[in-house]
Amino acid sequence: MSRLIKLFTLLLILSMALAACGGDTPTEAPPIDEEPVVDPTAEPVEEPTEEPMEEPTEEPMEEPTEEPMEEPTEEPMEEPTEEEPEATGDVVFFSTQFEPIEEQEVFRAILQEGGYDFTASTEGPLLDVILAGEQSGQGEIDVVASLHGTFPPLAREDALMNMIDVYDDLSADREFADAFVTTGLLGSDDYLYYVPWLQATYIMAAHQDALEYLPDGVALETITWEQFGAWCQALLDETGEPRCGLPHAGLFHRFLEGYLWPSFTGGMATEFQSDSAAEMLAWARDSLWPTIHPQSISYDFMQEPLLAGEVWVAFDHTARLLNAFNEEPETFVAFPAPSGPAGRGFMPVIVGLGIPNSAQNPEGGAEVIDYLTQPDTQAEILRQLGFFPVVSGVDTANLPEGVAIELEAVTNQANAPDAIPALLPVGLGERGGEFDQLFRNAFDRVVLDGEDIETVLAEEAANMQQLFDETGAPCWAPDPPSDGPCQVSE
Repeated sequence: MSRLIKLFTLLLILSMALAACGGDTPTEAPPIDEEPVVDPTAEPVEEPTEEPMEEPTEEPMEEPTEEPMEEPTEEPMEEPTEEEPEATGDVVFFSTQFEPIEEQEVFRAILQEGGYDFTASTEGPLLDVILAGEQSGQGEIDVVASLHGTFPPLAREDALMNMIDVYDDLSADREFADAFVTTGLLGSDDYLYYVPWLQATYIMAAHQDALEYLPDGVALETITWEQFGAWCQALLDETGEPRCGLPHAGLFHRFLEGYLWPSFTGGMATEFQSDSAAEMLAWARDSLWPTIHPQSISYDFMQEPLLAGEVWVAFDHTARLLNAFNEEPETFVAFPAPSGPAGRGFMPVIVGLGIPNSAQNPEGGAEVIDYLTQPDTQAEILRQLGFFPVVSGVDTANLPEGVAIELEAVTNQANAPDAIPALLPVGLGERGGEFDQLFRNAFDRVVLDGEDIETVLAEEAANMQQLFDETGAPCWAPDPPSDGPCQVSE
């Protein structure tokens, strides 16, 4: 009997032990079925295991040092196919160029011929993403396209790969313009921060009907700004309407930085408040602006008012005049920007391609660069988007008439004996927009609002100097190089 009692006691103990173990089984279901509904805040560290694809931003709380980019370990093969391919497949390509919707569509079609896509971005957010990737060691971008001025702040943070080897490989079957390769060195001897991709600039356009009102003895190829003002006045007097237009709502700051200021002063930032700058603003206020179409204050792209017949003479970026030349090549002519007392200021726009150090797929980034710098691709971008090539061997025989018209004007402008190349702002990073606004402020306050020239220039020059001191940005062409922050002359 005692043996039966002992056996019964043992069975009872075992059953109690099993019951105790079985008590854990109900706890497996709540994290999946109950917690998100009943108490989602009770155990926040467990939430990623319930919906790993819906709350990836919470997962680094559990294992930030083990697999910060791959924590949804339950479906490791599905994550990359859900986050990246919707933009660029295996290669993440960001570009500050072709951001307008209509340009995005054209450029996207060109990229898809090579099996790629891209994400359009402005400069500030792009810099933030790349620098964040540099800090974390796991970036989100494999290749970046941007203007020359975007790269110096990235170079200062050592956030970009040396593209020398990529460039050497590309040079085996294509020839790059030496001048543009040199700009990619950013003053170094052997560290190429970007491979040149495209060049563009700003030129003039005129309706054929406007040519008969040119002042006697004036040729488009050698016209000065004062002669341009006289031409606009003649158009107003003879037709009864203002026929000259400027893109005040568009890239007007480039008109001021790269054309008016350099043409009249020989510089950009250093001569911002010079006597020559004051004389230029007085001329713009008293002689030029009264002849400009009043709708210029709202013009963004000048091709539309040209095609509509609202204006007969205009200034703008080559890409923003292209439709007018393409649609009515017999109606419009292109010509270089006018010259001033100091020379013919113009702004070459250089676009480069770089790979962040934190890129997850640098090999794929190099393949994108290979595709974009092939002569055939460069020719397609020239034909459809009006950005000019940086490599030789580009077929220009079958260009649309409008692009061919622009190409001649761009070439004549760059090769003019009095040309003063004025680069886009360099070294200001995300604060480049503040620099642009200072030029707009000076023009608007004097020309549109009638404020005192000397007062305006002194105030905006002080703001400019503060910007240089805070960013440490050195001077760039056409201003002479500086040792330390650029200095605005008093």
